[in-house]
Parts: sequence; C-alpha cells; structure tokens
Amino acid sequence: MKTLYTHQSENILKTWFLMTAFFGLLVAIGFVLSVYFNRGWIMYVAAFFAIVTSVWSYWFSDKMVLSMTGAKEVSRKNLKELYEIVDNLAITAGLPTPKIYVIDDPALNAFATGRNPEHGVIVFTRGILERLNEEEIRGVAAHEMSHIGNRDILIGTVAVIFTSIIGMISHMMYFSGGDRERGNALVMVIGLILLILAPLLATILRLAISRKREFLADASGAMLTRYPEGLASALEKISADPQPVATASDTTAHLFIANPLKQKLGGMSKLFMTHPPVEERIARLRGADRE
Repeated sequence: MKTLYTHQSENILKTWFLMTAFFGLLVAIGFVLSVYFNRGWIMYVAAFFAIVTSVWSYWFSDKMVLSMTGAKEVSRKNLKELYEIVDNLAITAGLPTPKIYVIDDPALNAFATGRNPEHGVIVFTRGILERLNEEEIRGVAAHEMSHIGNRDILIGTVAVIFTSIIGMISHMMYFSGGDRERGNALVMVIGLILLILAPLLATILRLAISRKREFLADASGAMLTRYPEGLASALEKISADPQPVATASDTTAHLFIANPLKQKLGGMSKLFMTHPPVEERIARLRGADRE
C-alpha cells in the first residue's frame, strides 16, 4: 500500500528522471549537429548548456513560474487574516509557513510552487480572495499546502521550465535555418521536428505528473482542515467560474488547483486533461465527509 512517503519518493525520482531526459535530449541534438558539421565542440557546448539549464531550473524554476503568471508577493501586514490561515495550516502539517503571492486577476484559482517545503509558495488569484468565504479559502490553502508536503511542487514547476526551453530552442533552430543552405537545413529540420514534438512533449510531461496527485492533495487538505466541505464548496465555485486566468498557459495549467484555461474538453481530448473531473473530486470529498 502506498503511503505519503512513497508518493514523496516517487516525485523525487520523477524529477530526476525528467532532468536526465532533458539533459539527454539536448546532448543528442548537440551530437547530431557536431557529427554533421564535424565540429566536436558543438556537443560539449550542448552538454554544458544542458547542465547549466538543469541546475538553474532546479534552483530558480519557481521564480520563473511566478514571473510567468504575474504573481506578486504580499506581506503579512497587507493580508493578515490570510497569513493566519496559512500559518495555522503549516503548524498542523508540520511544515514551514510558505510565502504568499497574489495574481491580480478576477478569476478563481490558486497554485503552489517552490523547490522544497522550505521554499514553498502559495499563489492565490485576487478573485479567489474576494469571492470565497473563509472556510473555502482555508480549504484551498490546505490543498496547496498538501502539494507542498507531498513534494508535488518541484516536478510540476521544473516541467514548466523544461517545456518552455524546448519550445524556445525549437523556434530558434527552425528560423535560423531559414535560408535552406546545406548546413542550416539540418538545423531547420531538427527545429521543425522539435516544433512538432514540443506540444507532444508538454502533454507527456503533464501526463507524467499523475492526476492522482490532485485527489491526494484533496484528501490531505481535508484532513488538515477536518472540514472537507470547505474545499468541496470552493471547487464548486472555481469550476462554475467562466473566467480563465489571463496569465495561465498550456505549459502552466497543471500547476493550478483547477483548469485555469476553462476550455471545454470532450471525446479523446479528455485523455489529455491536466486535472481529474471536478465533479469526481467534489463527490469524493463529500463522500469522505459523510463517512
């Protein structure tokens, strides 16, 4: 039977696998180019770039995600009641109190980021703070605190950065080979392949970050508050809100508590959902509350 510690260990292994796969992809591209151009230094440059990027992503990916979503840190003085809620949850969970950031957006959503619990961050949209009551906000905060405790946040955050970098490299290589000369043609072809594969890689990365983590965070969050209805009610309001988060993207969507893009999915597209159905999450929470 899997435990919370098993889940934490799996996430750490997934993160290392993701970083290794990213390193291997960049070195493979460098190797092909070095053989084609008969310039051995190209592969060494690619390997160096992969190492630097991987290390940078581990240490600074959370800051990059906060920048991408337009989140700004708020002080305890400005949001004293919210900090008290998060403080109490952190004490109950045995975790350091995370920093709190706010996205100035009327949509209802939230997410957590950071490379470990000591550097955890919980991000709320302005809309969620204005339109949810205290128990609902407590439920959302507990869910995100659980992601921090479960070590979900590192792999999710690193996946955002690696996907963005692959997309950036594919565009650079494709357009740098635009003159179709022999040398640039290979660069263009590799860039074109990456352009096609980048969305697929992003989808695979999102699927690798199991949707079961949302169920686990829901359950763990309900245990923290001892009031599952708070989170269930919050999820109802979040799912009913038609407003997408303006700064969210396909790359960052899996970080949020619920789909921030608000697109309607049907048929085969449901296989690529970043989150399990909200209705099922609510039913599980209310089922646990009745037990």
